[in-house]
Amino acid sequence: MHSTAYCTTLLLLGLFSLFLFLIHRKGKFFGMDHAAEAQRTDLMTITRHVLNEQSKHPEAHGDFTILLNHIVLGCKFVCNAVQKAGLAKLLGLAGVTNVQGEAQKKLDVLANEVFVKALISSGRTCILASEENEEAIVVEPLKRGRYCVVFDPLDGSSNIDCSVSVGTIFGIFMAKDKENPTLDDVLQSGKNLLAAGYCLYGSSCMLVLSTGNGVNGFTLDPSIGEFILTHPDIKVPSKGKIYSTNEGNAKYWDEPTAKYVESCKFPKDGSLPKSLRYIGSMVADVHRTLLYGGIFLYPADKKSPNGKLRVLYEVLPMSYVMEQAGGQAFTGNQRALELLPTKIHDRSPIFLGSYDDIEEIKALYAATEATKAHNAQD
Repeated sequence: MHSTAYCTTLLLLGLFSLFLFLIHRKGKFFGMDHAAEAQRTDLMTITRHVLNEQSKHPEAHGDFTILLNHIVLGCKFVCNAVQKAGLAKLLGLAGVTNVQGEAQKKLDVLANEVFVKALISSGRTCILASEENEEAIVVEPLKRGRYCVVFDPLDGSSNIDCSVSVGTIFGIFMAKDKENPTLDDVLQSGKNLLAAGYCLYGSSCMLVLSTGNGVNGFTLDPSIGEFILTHPDIKVPSKGKIYSTNEGNAKYWDEPTAKYVESCKFPKDGSLPKSLRYIGSMVADVHRTLLYGGIFLYPADKKSPNGKLRVLYEVLPMSYVMEQAGGQAFTGNQRALELLPTKIHDRSPIFLGSYDDIEEIKALYAATEATKAHNAQD
């Protein structure tokens, strides 16, 4: 009996010693790597990044930082809603159409409300323009700030029901007079953008932002609810191996676009053909182009002679990001950022991506114009 008690005691002492040993080894057996947890507090969050940028401008009052924080909050909320969409019955149509004549999804409506409320509550905006609203929203005087925000709350929403990546696109302008905001405050060219970016809701939630000093990518860490800098100083490759377009519209394309896509598939210089990748969600397609290089194109065609993508909510912000990353953006006639919209829902063709790839499409359009001019003289 004493022998049994003695063995039990030795066993308990052995287990206790093993427990102390594991604790001494930083608790890895139990998933408690305290050094690693401490390291996580030294991560570069998007808030910390923006504050660092703010410190470079002694005249800054923090208004811009506050506005960006409210945009980030909206992105977190929409990300959560997208992930729960099926369970929360947010899929399907809401029973109305937006100003573009498109059937609105339930999640479209929710995302729009989220960003409108987040931006107004920041107290730093005076006028907003959303793809989902027919008119610009003028903020009431007591909540006005000096910034104008243009945004597509949920780009690619036609893909929601089949769980394809969707996203939010935004651009920020400075108002001329915050006390008397007008439509002209949002109808500015892309050259006047102070910042632009997008948030991709996919296998991970990633926010890509440029404040005019390069492009940085932040990935949402669900465990701490923060966007962490994971892709610093993004640079698009000068030339890519991917082209992204809806070839279902090929029979409606103009000659330069048709020639370019033909050269992608059947290059005459002996190089390998480019790969076609097209999701149908601009945020997802442009994000891939930004990271891997290549070209995203949504040209004008016989069905949509003025193009299909919206200047304020899609073309200008994405062109700004692409240029900040070292790429180019072209409309078929001019640099995309030089576009000056006359209405908040104006549309435009767009070609954006790697610098050298855009040079090729620009050369094709220039050659076509030269041929037209020559024929006109004859």
